[in-house]
Amino acid sequence: MPLMHPSKLPSPANETKNENDKKKALVFDSSVLQYESNIPSHFIWPDHEKPCAELPELLVPPIDLKAFLSGDPLAVSNASRLVNEACKKHGFFLVTNHGVDSSLLLKAHEYMDNFFGMQLSEKQRAQRKNGEHCGYASSFTGRFSSKLPWKETLSFQYCDTDHSSKIVQDYLLNVMGEDFKQFGRVYQEYCEAMSTLSLEIMELLGMSLGVGRKYFREYFEGHDSIMRLNYYPLCQKPDLTLGTGPHCDPTSLTVLHEDQVGGLQVFVDGKWHYIGPNPDAFVVNIGDTFMNKL
Repeated sequence: MPLMHPSKLPSPANETKNENDKKKALVFDSSVLQYESNIPSHFIWPDHEKPCAELPELLVPPIDLKAFLSGDPLAVSNASRLVNEACKKHGFFLVTNHGVDSSLLLKAHEYMDNFFGMQLSEKQRAQRKNGEHCGYASSFTGRFSSKLPWKETLSFQYCDTDHSSKIVQDYLLNVMGEDFKQFGRVYQEYCEAMSTLSLEIMELLGMSLGVGRKYFREYFEGHDSIMRLNYYPLCQKPDLTLGTGPHCDPTSLTVLHEDQVGGLQVFVDGKWHYIGPNPDAFVVNIGDTFMNKL
């Protein structure tokens, strides 16, 4: 609640008005805010946490996944060594020759841009409910009141247990309507491709730790995953805001495809580094859950 003068308490009517004004101020409508030169205070981060444009690049090894999966002893040995070293130091590496169709990647980005380009009222048809992980969220205004991220997200669940299930397609059709049938098909296909890729990466992690290809692959088969589309709208004063604040990924594995905007930063050896976008690669990092399994 706002600070109040101790000798003058507000009436219930004024209190209600203040709360309503606060809720209004916390609406993140990117179609309006991307043109605002005065950034609302809720989105301004403290000086010591504000982004820095001049950062060293984090050298993350590119792993040729096709060569690793071919079984060539030299390729397997090199990939395992590089991943082992990267995971010991910071947990990040790239995978190239990953087998995900480039046209599918283009469609995924295109449909993502189309969704977040809609009016707020349209996007809110998929509004995330309290306590749930799936749906649309705009800057998490329902959870926090300060240091808000300058972003929108759309999240949905994928289950690997039933390959005949169309869980992603059905979810998006149910929450967004018949016009989103093709949208759902694209992300159903994308999640299936990510599931395949994730299990192949688990083979790579198994080899890097000397427990064999099957160890982690078999453990994670039938997994549940969350697919998240993160969208960072234009900002007139990006030096005041953050798209996503500092955090650790609590999951087992994160597989990220960056677009041309970039912005990914990793805290290593007491300072922040950037990982630049590579349209031909996925950024992989191991999460807290996987670390706890080791």
